[in-house]
Amino acid sequence: MSTTTINTQKVNFNVFRFNADEDYLPYYEDYSMDVTSEEVVLDILNRIKWDHDGSFSYRRSCRHGICGTCAIKVNGRVTLACKESMTDMIEVFGNELTIEPLSKKRAIKDMIIDKADFWEKHEAVTPYLDAEVDENPTVENLVTPAQANALDEADLCIQCGACHYACPVVEISDAFMGPAAFAAAYRFEADVRDGNESRLTDVNQMGSGVWDCVKCFECADACPKEINPIEKIGKLHNMLFQSGKAESNIATRHAVGFEKSIKRNGVLDEGGLVLYSELAGIVKHVPVALKMFSKGKIVPPWGIIKSDNLDEIQKLVKSSSTAKF
Repeated sequence: MSTTTINTQKVNFNVFRFNADEDYLPYYEDYSMDVTSEEVVLDILNRIKWDHDGSFSYRRSCRHGICGTCAIKVNGRVTLACKESMTDMIEVFGNELTIEPLSKKRAIKDMIIDKADFWEKHEAVTPYLDAEVDENPTVENLVTPAQANALDEADLCIQCGACHYACPVVEISDAFMGPAAFAAAYRFEADVRDGNESRLTDVNQMGSGVWDCVKCFECADACPKEINPIEKIGKLHNMLFQSGKAESNIATRHAVGFEKSIKRNGVLDEGGLVLYSELAGIVKHVPVALKMFSKGKIVPPWGIIKSDNLDEIQKLVKSSSTAKF
């Protein structure tokens, strides 16, 4: 008969505390506990509330990684508290752990935040099937397996907000819709039954739309359902190009210029890419560019050495392109 060994180790928790009704500024409290190898982060939150301070507040519900309610940050990494093993946390970060809400500036009480911005931006992309439906249909509205697969698991989103509050652009820009909203937009744009004509236009706006994504992949790392929002953002880029709705701006020119540079040289001409992307706006970069050039950090266009495998690279670009620029 086999037995399972339960290991225990001492862990120090530095926990964010704040009550918007009483506190002027947030503060942190320390809790030292013996943690077993069977516990998840949610168990620690429960123990803080049950054994140390009954006023400690957080959200929880399903405990099965389905509802997304318990999303928080541990040492700056977004996680679902009910899903993340304490053993894994300790292995990654050691025995000193800081527990914080998804967004400190939106904190209401301890781990509880005001997610109004998340829901407003989610609603803004019309996150539902928008189609004219016959009340008395005579035939089924069939969807092929290939068409269903095009949704690319975007419909698995549990609206936990993990990717949204992991996004650095969301943190600094109130206008930016965020990766969760874009994933929802993709889910319904990819649905052959959908007839919405404004959704793509809405996510195409500079300042709030997909072109302001900085491709940091924080959303992909944060998503507990492995939906990979950054991939959906890339597919929205393609949809915008294919539909002809992608307007000429610094972001779209960057995408076009990147492809042109690779096709022309087999390598990226970084200086040429900036010029192509920013046009007259490149003037503001001249002082920095001159310093970089003097240090050999920028290769002039006439100094670009084309790849020896240019033909193969051009074939690869052509075969992998999903949008016509």
